[in-house]
Formats: sequence, structure tokens, C-alpha cells
Amino acid sequence: MNTLFLNRWLVALALLTMGSAAQSHTLGMPHMDFAAGLLHPLNGLDHMLAMVAVGLWAAQLGGRALWAVPLTFVLTMAVGGVCGFMGVALPMVEPGIAGSVIVLGILVALSSRLPMAASMALVGVFALFHGYAHGAEMAAEASALWYSLGFMLATATLHGAGIGIALAARQDLPARLVRLGGAAIAVGGTILLAA
Repeated sequence: MNTLFLNRWLVALALLTMGSAAQSHTLGMPHMDFAAGLLHPLNGLDHMLAMVAVGLWAAQLGGRALWAVPLTFVLTMAVGGVCGFMGVALPMVEPGIAGSVIVLGILVALSSRLPMAASMALVGVFALFHGYAHGAEMAAEASALWYSLGFMLATATLHGAGIGIALAARQDLPARLVRLGGAAIAVGGTILLAA
């Protein structure tokens, strides 16, 4: 086993746990630009865990799912962002976000293989909640386009990190470590839901 790779993987996992779910939500600061949109998903553990889990799961699914599942998440999240910004009612947003972390973590932990359409539909539903939170917390005077591009890029980057971890694990680590990471994500989601 490559010790350097394992150390990097553990550092990446530790960095993921440093965010705070509360930080992903407004603290009286307007979200006005690309940078604010880019930082929003990176400042909340709930968003980070779900988005990395999408990447891990997409890599486990392989084939077309490697790009189709994350792309579905990003595009549907944009729709959720528009709904949030426009004030369209969406119930249970916070439980939906925490639930997405739990379910996606379980899917990774079990290395679940759902059909492509079901996988895309599932991540799409979860993406609506995440996007809604981003859009609802954007200031009314903000540039919706630039802010949205920021949170979409950050999300795609987190998906890419999950894919990269899972693909690198195929080279140097047993698949059970990725599955263990999924279990840890699910536990994190449970803690977030209880908070």
C-alpha cells in the first residue's frame, strides 16, 4: 500500500470534516458574486459531504454514470437555486440536505448499483434541496448568474474530488476503504440531521 497516497487521502478526509454545517448558511453576509457562490458549498459540511459522496458513488457505478450522475446533480441543483432565489416554496430543505448526506453515504458504503435512470433521478432530487439552499441565501441584489456559476463550479469540483479519491483508491487501496468513507459520510449526515 502506498503510504504517501494513504496520508494524502487521510488529510483530504480531515479537511472535509473541518467545515461546519452552520457556516454554509448566511450569517448576515450577502452572497453577491462568483466568489461567494464558489465558497458557499465549501463552507458547509453538509454540502461538502453530499457532493463528495456523489463523486464517490459515480466512480463506483462507472461507465456513463461517471459523468452523467454528477452532471445531473449540478444541473438540477441550478434549477433548485433558481427556485430558492425566486422564493418558490420547498418544504423540508434542511432535513432534505441532511437526508441526502445519509442516503448518498449509504449508497457508497454498500457500493449500490442502481439503474442509470434511478441514480440520476435520486441525485436530482437531492440536488434540488442543495440548490434551493444556495439560491434562497443569495442576496436579492446579487448577480444570480455569477453566484450560480460559482456554486456550480464548486459542486463540480467536489464531485471531481470524490471521483478522484475513488479512482485513486482502485490503484492503491482496497475498495473497502471507499466504502468505509461512505459509511463515515452517512454517520456525518445522521449527526447533522440530529443537530
